[in-house]
Amino acid sequence: MGSEEHPMIPVLDFTMEDLKPGSDSWLERCTSVRQALEEHGCFVAVYDKVCDELENGVFCSMKELFDLSPETKRRNTYEGSPLKGYVGQLPQIPLHQSMGIDDGTTLEGIQSFTHQMWPKGNHHFCKYIFEYAKVAEELDKMVGRMIFESYGLPDYYESYMRSTGYLLRLLAHTAPEEVEPQLGLVAHTDKSFTTILHQNHVNALMVETRNGVWIHVDFSSTNSFVVMAGDGLMAWSNDRIQSPNHKVVMNGNETRYSLGLFAFYKGILIVPEELIDEEHPVQYKPFDHLGLLNFTYSANMKAYCGV
Repeated sequence: MGSEEHPMIPVLDFTMEDLKPGSDSWLERCTSVRQALEEHGCFVAVYDKVCDELENGVFCSMKELFDLSPETKRRNTYEGSPLKGYVGQLPQIPLHQSMGIDDGTTLEGIQSFTHQMWPKGNHHFCKYIFEYAKVAEELDKMVGRMIFESYGLPDYYESYMRSTGYLLRLLAHTAPEEVEPQLGLVAHTDKSFTTILHQNHVNALMVETRNGVWIHVDFSSTNSFVVMAGDGLMAWSNDRIQSPNHKVVMNGNETRYSLGLFAFYKGILIVPEELIDEEHPVQYKPFDHLGLLNFTYSANMKAYCGV
């Protein structure tokens, strides 16, 4: 079945000049964010904060990074979590490579990673990845605030943000040698609260709809991002929002470079009382969000903290 036979992922504009908290356009966007997440688990955000220089700088830096030797890339190691270190040369996903930057929106976090890869430093890599991370963080915070406000829980937002940290993951998917499309990354849900995705011009992301149909997501323009609900948000919303299954399927002859900014709550996530009622009985026990990340990458939320 072609994706044209099915509804596409919603596209929401976040570049409007009058998009200020409390304004009519803000309240309208809060509603559309909530509806998009409840219906699809994700949406494409148009956010006009990435200029051509930054876009080119980011993806040239990523090519330089993934062109390093396997030995160098393996310096990207973290204890306890498979998501935070280098992944590559796996027989089940041979086209996939990725690396993680902990505290990925801080200059210190990015400098630390850069020093792992280039002990003598790499000013351009640091500059462009940091600038990009701040744009993605800005978008994530705006979307987060809208989610909390749309559920009538603005007071919860500040305490959530105070305890939120970010993991920035850099990914490369090489073109398949075969003519047929090939799996770049297996189907999965994210463990994050929210995820912000950005890519170069190579489209390969597929998302599974609520009725089990896989559709292609086009977000190849400079100012397009995919905002995706993670398992953390699914639990917090008491299953009002579902974290969508998604995968990467490579086609063509170019490498896809992409960046994922994952928001994690550094503490115990609890379903707000206001989101529990007869129609929505509580689905999750309070849980350690970072503990979920370490539980196992393939962990099922119900197995980890289901009621």
